[in-house]
Amino acid sequence: MQPEDPSAGPAVGFLDSGIGGLSVWWEVLRILPGLRTVYFADRAHCPYGPRPQKEVQALVEDGVHRLLDAGCSAIVLACNTATAAAVDALRAALPSIPFVGMEPAVKPAALRSKTGAIGILATSGTFRGRHFLGTSARYAKGLRLVARAADDLVPFVERGELDSPALRDALAAHLAPMREAGADHIVLGCTHFPFLAPVIAELAGPSITLVNPAPAVARQLARVLDLPPAVPDPVPLPPPQELLSRFSPDARHRLLES
Repeated sequence: MQPEDPSAGPAVGFLDSGIGGLSVWWEVLRILPGLRTVYFADRAHCPYGPRPQKEVQALVEDGVHRLLDAGCSAIVLACNTATAAAVDALRAALPSIPFVGMEPAVKPAALRSKTGAIGILATSGTFRGRHFLGTSARYAKGLRLVARAADDLVPFVERGELDSPALRDALAAHLAPMREAGADHIVLGCTHFPFLAPVIAELAGPSITLVNPAPAVARQLARVLDLPPAVPDPVPLPPPQELLSRFSPDARHRLLES
């Protein structure tokens, strides 16, 4: 029998290479307020995108076990690269643990596109993954996909640099081929990138729609937990109170200040 109050149940763990996964955590808490959560940030190895798949898989598996040791009974891999590298192995090794992962929202962008061209901002590790390749082959046939491996954008978010001349230059380089191709949707294929959405939207222009998969992931978690989602709360949420980090002892304070 499910508890009436989500905070009375076991914790849900969130894992990312850094603070990007907070974009997913926020969407979850908007529809499941009071849910007990533990957030693991592997800032010692951020970003995951350029790292080899086997290395990322090992890092993610270690982080998952830290979350399980902290009392989590379900895990959100709030990182596209982590999902691509490890979710299949984790589900096979831990069949009793529900895992909710990320994948670039190619399907909704492809179904809604009127120009036949969509842009995808993600990291190199995500583009190598089975989920991206399979979803693109299934839903984007006949469309032009302009994929940009934007690993260089992650450090901007990690250091809290959400608008600067350097960031705008980096974004402009990624967005230019998408605009030239006539893309009318841009998929935010890394959980760090929603933090850059205001600047991306400004530079992309009003004719381009940004697609963030985090709300859909939040709804999927609610289904997995069999909890009724609330009406999303527009009020900004405070940082998570239970934090783990593969970093120095004061990582909790630095993460909260990010």
